[in-house]
Amino acid sequence: MDQTKIWDYFQNDDAVGDTFINARPRYEYLARQVAPGMHVLNIGVGRGGLENILLKKGVVVSCLDPSENAIDSLRKQYALGDRAQVGFSQTMPFPDCQFDVVVMSEVLEHLAVDVLNATLVEARRVLKPGGRFIGTVPADENLLENRVMCPHCGEPFHRWGHLQSFSEGRLGSLLAQQFESVALSRHFFGEVRTLNWKGRISRLVKKILVSFGVTGNGETFFFSASKL
Repeated sequence: MDQTKIWDYFQNDDAVGDTFINARPRYEYLARQVAPGMHVLNIGVGRGGLENILLKKGVVVSCLDPSENAIDSLRKQYALGDRAQVGFSQTMPFPDCQFDVVVMSEVLEHLAVDVLNATLVEARRVLKPGGRFIGTVPADENLLENRVMCPHCGEPFHRWGHLQSFSEGRLGSLLAQQFESVALSRHFFGEVRTLNWKGRISRLVKKILVSFGVTGNGETFFFSASKL
């Protein structure tokens, strides 16, 4: 499956609308982990929602994405120049020890095992000593629930291109292979502005249940892994 075709479509085709419209609470949570003046690399740009928040906060933003159209759009919109690069997470076109924080939010689940392992090596390489690798992945996702079949070629695939499912234990073990300090937490991020009053009540109840350790579908692991 060619992941680049899936995400080039969702990132750049205005006919589908903004697929990332409900991501703002997640972006805001990630932005709170970063201080003004830090040099941050975001991998997997979507439509630039996280970049927008970070730049307004005074963060020095770089970004990486396979989509030339998405990167060109961010370069023009935010005058990022060479800080916005087309490329892949397993071969990052940035020097060693450049960033205070590397962000990958809802990206690791799209990577094959060999690419995932290489990506973690690269994330460590481009971080400064004391830097942090942060991001999110779906929590305990059942990949079969979103499996569909292509009507043209007959090949089954996950509708969002997910290849990996992460339990807390698996995610922690993977990150610990490259980082000395790993912290994980479970969250429910939901965009309240697109909900009616019933949806807002349901969202609030869901967030309360997750805070008390009652887990279910649609939840997210936040990870923070440090390079000492």
